[in-house]
Amino acid sequence: MQALIINCSPVKTGATALIVSVISACLKQKYETRAICIADYAFQFCRGCRSCHSTAQCVQHDDVDKIMAEMDDSDIIVAVSPSYWADVPGQFKAFIDRCTPWCNTHEPHASLRPGKRGYAVALRTGPSMRECERIIQTIQHFFGHLEIETCASLGL
Repeated sequence: MQALIINCSPVKTGATALIVSVISACLKQKYETRAICIADYAFQFCRGCRSCHSTAQCVQHDDVDKIMAEMDDSDIIVAVSPSYWADVPGQFKAFIDRCTPWCNTHEPHASLRPGKRGYAVALRTGPSMRECERIIQTIQHFFGHLEIETCASLGL
């Protein structure tokens, strides 16, 4: 089985990267793992053209396709996100928006291999877990529309 750990931060080093490395080390004991950082990929914002609603493909061909291929090859997907104004960073949100071709709310839609399990990890500075809960909800919502079963979450 393969696990993909996504650093949803635009920062390649720091707290989120540290959590990704800890999770990767733990999962390597049982799974083939790959950790990626959203900052290593280049993609544009969604244009809102809605072409994907009838074609199940985005008119833009960039690194979103590479990330989705990584997700399709994985059985377990762990999204690790810091808090940026009480939600996921804009770079990760832009990626989520670009995943509309895979969204199960319209037909046709592209799809990932079935049976994937997802885990959401949120971190923030400060004492309030409400921000972590909001981030977890965003990731779970994203996973749900891709038909990835959310199995657990963790707020730090």
